[in-house]
Amino acid sequence: MQKPSPLDALFTPHSVAVIGASDKPRSVGRTILSNLLAAVAREPSAPFLNAVYPVHPTQPDVLGVKAFPKISDVPIAVDLAVIATPASTMREVIRECAAAHVKCAIVIAAGFREIGVEGMQLEQEILEIAKTAGMRLLGPNCLGVIRPQFGLNATFAATMPRAGEIAFVSQSGALGTAVLDWSIRENFGFSAFVSVGSMLDIGWDELIDFLGKDARTESIVLYMESLDKAHAFLSAARQVALDKPMVVLKAGRSPQGAQVAHLHTGAIMECDAVLDAAFRRAGVLRVDSVSDLFEMAQVLAKQPRPRGPRLAILTNAGGPAVLATDALVSNGGALAELSAESLAQLDEILPLHWSHTNPIDMLGDAGPAEYARALDIVSHDANADGILVILTPQAMTDPTASAEALKPFAQIRTKPLLASWMGGAEVEIGANILRAAAIPVFPYPDRAVRMFNNLVRYAENLRALYETPVSPLLENIDRARVRELIDAARRDGRTILTEEESRQILIAYNIPFIETRLAMSAAQSSKFSDEFGYPVVMKINTDKLIRKTEYGGVLLNLTSANNVRTTFRAVKNTVTKLLGADKFHGVQIQPMLDMEHAHPLHLGSVLDPQFGPVLLLDAEKRPLPADARGIPVLLDATAALEQDSRYRDDALALPPLTTTLARRMIERTRVFRVLREAKLDLSFLEQVLARFSALVSEQLWIKAVEIHPLMVLPPSSENGPANVLALDARILLHDPAMSEQSLPRPAIRPYPLQYETTITLRDGATALLRPIRPDDELLLVSFHEKLSEQSIYLRYFHALNLSQRISHERLARVASIDYAREITLVVEHRAPSDPAQTNASSPELFAVARFTRRSGTGDAEFAVLIRDDVQRQGLGTILLTKLIEIARTEGIARLLGEILPENIGMKRLAEKMGFTLAYDIEQAITRVELSL
Repeated sequence: MQKPSPLDALFTPHSVAVIGASDKPRSVGRTILSNLLAAVAREPSAPFLNAVYPVHPTQPDVLGVKAFPKISDVPIAVDLAVIATPASTMREVIRECAAAHVKCAIVIAAGFREIGVEGMQLEQEILEIAKTAGMRLLGPNCLGVIRPQFGLNATFAATMPRAGEIAFVSQSGALGTAVLDWSIRENFGFSAFVSVGSMLDIGWDELIDFLGKDARTESIVLYMESLDKAHAFLSAARQVALDKPMVVLKAGRSPQGAQVAHLHTGAIMECDAVLDAAFRRAGVLRVDSVSDLFEMAQVLAKQPRPRGPRLAILTNAGGPAVLATDALVSNGGALAELSAESLAQLDEILPLHWSHTNPIDMLGDAGPAEYARALDIVSHDANADGILVILTPQAMTDPTASAEALKPFAQIRTKPLLASWMGGAEVEIGANILRAAAIPVFPYPDRAVRMFNNLVRYAENLRALYETPVSPLLENIDRARVRELIDAARRDGRTILTEEESRQILIAYNIPFIETRLAMSAAQSSKFSDEFGYPVVMKINTDKLIRKTEYGGVLLNLTSANNVRTTFRAVKNTVTKLLGADKFHGVQIQPMLDMEHAHPLHLGSVLDPQFGPVLLLDAEKRPLPADARGIPVLLDATAALEQDSRYRDDALALPPLTTTLARRMIERTRVFRVLREAKLDLSFLEQVLARFSALVSEQLWIKAVEIHPLMVLPPSSENGPANVLALDARILLHDPAMSEQSLPRPAIRPYPLQYETTITLRDGATALLRPIRPDDELLLVSFHEKLSEQSIYLRYFHALNLSQRISHERLARVASIDYAREITLVVEHRAPSDPAQTNASSPELFAVARFTRRSGTGDAEFAVLIRDDVQRQGLGTILLTKLIEIARTEGIARLLGEILPENIGMKRLAEKMGFTLAYDIEQAITRVELSL
């Protein structure tokens, strides 16, 4: 059963008032009221039937329905108020709605933030009134909401779409009305339509959460002009994308388009490349046209995700196959290389002169039997990740019978099946047969291929969320040393760390750095050079210059002690002359690296105004913006990303990274092909990227980091991973005058290290209580193997067999959580090591406990599960105490839980911890609640 939501009053209201209802023809107030009243004839089960109330200051009735002068005069409590009055009336109207305890209001009018400061002030005033009263707002500057299944049309759109399985959320009302009109012609249905406008209150995150839980919604499509609450959107999208496909059309890709969006809704100007990285991280598919938006939603709902980019093409004509191939390969896809077995089987059933390769050109006289047999063969070929069937109407072709022949293949479980029935009226019946069989059909093959490539991208995004990563080995990070270095720079009023300080911070995060010595004199520099052996490299160590090479600050191939001493004096003179003697902090001496088999990378992090730190990886150096002297002017990193075409979106990612996400980032760079051809094991590079992302996510005072070059080197042993070594680094800090609370946060919350603690059980054993990590999946498998059926029943309220409990899909969700919306704690225990054993004992999990926020409320639901063999060790009390403590820290207002009547131990524990208990007779459960 779906839990109650604050948005129930918006989507399933039991009473609706129209404020500004009117008899005036073509007025917004008349249209909205008329649409609501039309539900009487169209949907007898509408929950608001006989509870639609016009509100008009003078008229006794509107459209024949009794009207009321004010919302307070309506005889019953109103769930939803649709406000169709001008912006100038909004203060008073919202105040009246709040006083009347209206649960939700739709603000139709424009004239708010898009007109400037005055409009923004008005927005904040009405928002404060609504928040104080606990009333939710949709809009302003919006069309409203439609729920076809319930007959609810609280918009001024002229049409009511048919019921369907796709939810459409649009930031443009005009685009929304156009799509609704198109849907009538195309017989296309929606589970919900929401026009969000400026999203003053209800935003993308809450709508995604609601629709993600809505049983009538199978996929969600978004038309977006701005993304105000980036953190909340990512949190909701990552959660829902695992269950339901989400497709977004984000307008404003070009700077000019972004400016138009800003003028339209007051949208924030965003960096499009960073948005792409964010959508990818959330498992959301981004498309570039309205037609793609809805076609992809249908394809995702009807067909399985491909396992890779390899497409097999069946056709009765060569030309369309050529077009399909071009579209496939030019957008990252690949032609499947059919197995020898498949080719032999095709030889047996196809004419002598068929193409004998993929695309499979069966020639113009291919009939239904040839299509069916060839498709059957290809569907069993493991080398094909997807199939496209093309038909062109020729004299010998039977489009209708061929479509019938394809129907049995509509649900190939392992790969998507798409069709292109080319032509007009002659192929239309066959195309309709395919649609009815849930086989997506397109008029042209290049369009079908574009959908396949989109499917591949979507599948890759989801795989990155699902794959179990390797632990990034973050246990031995010296965070105290990093804090010490940063605090020292802040006390000095500095925003640039020296090369040596930057190096020490990277080393503290276990990022390998070439051996380096800091020399403060010519004699020291020659001594260190002698110890390294020649040639050596010398670098300026200063807190002023960023681009050392442009000011003679990097000296290569120094071959003798005399050469080193002379160079030291020259460097010192240059810095003194350029910056002052107090800015010379010595030089770094490093051994000269053999570059013959090395692959240089550039790794960095810059700050995005919405998403916080953004990671960059590529082979090409992209220096941090600086003025003519090399002094940083990193005021708008997003602008730098947009202006420099070398910043490719496929080299960007949002931290923190797992090793899986790090690998995906590497694969998207231009240098990956070179690294792959060198047959290098990149597992250590994945670890380094994960550690770097932890540095960027955890150290909020860091504004930007640059490692250049980060060298990928041949492995130390024959079968070992490639080595990774940083040769140079610079770190910029935020203004020391900023408060810690005002520092930008990562869009995705990093691992909450502060909640780790050591606990002692009753038998004296110690264990680590910590938040769950994505790499805990294998430990969870072992944990579930040791749970009894009774423990499972008491926790989940029904039986779950072991294979269900330990499925990868389920445990990946349990382990890869969003710490911003849920905290899951595990108790990790390691048995004492046997002195005779060289390896430490493997860890195991004793217990799992969590709380999950309820969207749009201050509440969270909790649950606790303890392994049978370690019960009665005080773990329940320890875990619940810690959950309550963390919930308070996280700003949770109430902890809620549900307990089966026979779970006596859990009820006693809840009572002991101060929860109130209430038995729900209808649901046969005990509900517990603790106000924090």
